[in-house]
Amino acid sequence: MIFKERQITFDNRSHQITNINIWTPDSQWLVYDVRPNGASFSGLTIEKIHISNGQTEIIYQAKDGAHVGVVTVSPQEPVRYAFIHGPEHPDNHWQYDFHHRRGVIVSDSEPSVAVNIDALDITPPYTAGALRGGTHVHVFSPDSSRLSFTYNDHVMHELDPALDLRNVAVAVPLRTVISAKKHPREYDGRYFSVVVSQTTTHPYPGSDEINRAYEEGWVGQQGYLKGNGQWQRWALAFIGDTCAENGEKIPEIYLVDLPEYDEDYALEGCQPLAGTETALPAPPAGVKQKRLTFTHQNCYPGVVNVPRHWLRASPDGSKICFLMRDGNGVIQLWYISPNGGEPVQITDNIHDIQSAFNWDRRGRFITFVCDNSVMLCDSQSGEIQRLTARTDDAPCADAIVFSPDGRYIAFMRDINGYRQLFIVETGTVIQ
Repeated sequence: MIFKERQITFDNRSHQITNINIWTPDSQWLVYDVRPNGASFSGLTIEKIHISNGQTEIIYQAKDGAHVGVVTVSPQEPVRYAFIHGPEHPDNHWQYDFHHRRGVIVSDSEPSVAVNIDALDITPPYTAGALRGGTHVHVFSPDSSRLSFTYNDHVMHELDPALDLRNVAVAVPLRTVISAKKHPREYDGRYFSVVVSQTTTHPYPGSDEINRAYEEGWVGQQGYLKGNGQWQRWALAFIGDTCAENGEKIPEIYLVDLPEYDEDYALEGCQPLAGTETALPAPPAGVKQKRLTFTHQNCYPGVVNVPRHWLRASPDGSKICFLMRDGNGVIQLWYISPNGGEPVQITDNIHDIQSAFNWDRRGRFITFVCDNSVMLCDSQSGEIQRLTARTDDAPCADAIVFSPDGRYIAFMRDINGYRQLFIVETGTVIQ
């Protein structure tokens, strides 16, 4: 059944939603930033719009030359908004870049007050719980207690840009981290932040080593069941770039099991949590990444990077979904267990999946763009249902997101040079 899509925004500027957690918990408001396009980080406001009456509110307005974007909402009350904040008073020495940006949170209870998520400390000796660079796409855990994000390191970038490898990091509510502020750009953070992935500049060909960790996703609403029958409360899945024996980059899926208790994030392993002048911050003790997929011998090896997508686990944590080409070269939806094993193909489309994707909260349906339409996919049968009519121009690939109640899917279209927000009904409601 094709439902009538409804345009939500109409003003002559672009509106950008993030790839997950863009709805308020009551399924009434959508949050967005106002970048001219996805690659231009020059928006000044974080906003929200009511899907029924069109009312808009400015959540936060940047000042002092800073810009903001990539906003997500806490899945649980009280409502909080996390987003990227660029540097104030940028100059020739310090301006917005992958390694010069921070995460902040604004609460409905304290409008326009931005609280830093991650602390910054770029002068040795570095501070455990602080980071040394920029963070990006801050996603609350399903219980809203902590956040994941990707990370780039200023110290390594200054040493050699080739050493500034993208990693995955986590912020937990252990304690406020106070920077020594020996540098005018350093600042405090409300959360204790640590890198949880491990990268190396030159992965050994054919090994499990990676030089980039990215597009992470929380595993399960409450974690996942391990093969030994134990419950793993916290885990993140992410894409890691491996090196094939012929030197080709092959993206594979990795998993990190995380400590259950916040205080364990402060336990140092073999390498310093805070990093050194010649090494990136290291994961806490006991945090080891595990490779889940081994696709080097496939006809079309590796997780696809186009369309860009983020790993998304089923609510029960049993399936980590990703996009990969089938034997005919068509981009399909697949899943793998967090315990490993062989990937399982969900869809069998004749057309490529064209976008990022998301699960509904019940764990039954997945939504994405295929054949220039928003689709609803039954995760059990792989059957897909067209929700929007096929159009000459496909909906934007960046974000296709269910409302918490399952009634709507939000997406974007480019209309007359501006990116506008749309919703379409799903025909299902979570009771």
